[in-house]
Amino acid sequence: MSLETRMGWIDPSNSLSLVRQCALAGVSRATWYSHQSLKPASGDDLQVCHLIDQAYTQRPFYGSRRMVRCLKDRGLTVNRKRVQRLMASMGLAGMAPGPNTSRKHPQNRIYPYLLRGLQVVRPNQVWSTDITYVRLARGFAYLVAIIDWYSRKVLSWRISNSMDSAFCVDCLEDALATHGKPEIFNSDQGSQFTSTTFTDILKREE
Repeated sequence: MSLETRMGWIDPSNSLSLVRQCALAGVSRATWYSHQSLKPASGDDLQVCHLIDQAYTQRPFYGSRRMVRCLKDRGLTVNRKRVQRLMASMGLAGMAPGPNTSRKHPQNRIYPYLLRGLQVVRPNQVWSTDITYVRLARGFAYLVAIIDWYSRKVLSWRISNSMDSAFCVDCLEDALATHGKPEIFNSDQGSQFTSTTFTDILKREE
């Protein structure tokens, strides 16, 4: 599937965050920003953006000060004001380390990846889901969303104060009841999505 096609799925006005949309589409944020009206003015800035994006993907709790040190460790000396400007243009801000929302269960089945080389050409061909967290004053809330890869529409979402599979199951049931069923359901295969409670619902729809 071409980069331009996957870039077209990303919509800043969508209720799903831009960071999560980029992750689901398999497009780096720096690549997306480089195609927008807010793209860096120079090739040098674009190179720095790519390095910032790589570092931020690995360590999203890095602010500009630690990002400067990280870039220096990678052989690039950039002043902090420039890093602050580029991070702001990319919509990036350091955050406290959050919980791992993609933890796999060792006893759950691992399913094959079916999207490599696939052309997504119609609604309900591919749905995708993921969990992210929302930082609160006294902990975290967890958000699960299901999107249609073709229409880029958020089909269903739920928020929970725990990482059990119940809110993911509820989200799936709602999406199926409202929008029909997908041909392919894609996830990061975290334990919530490979649990028998969740997969039995998908098997029921086959």
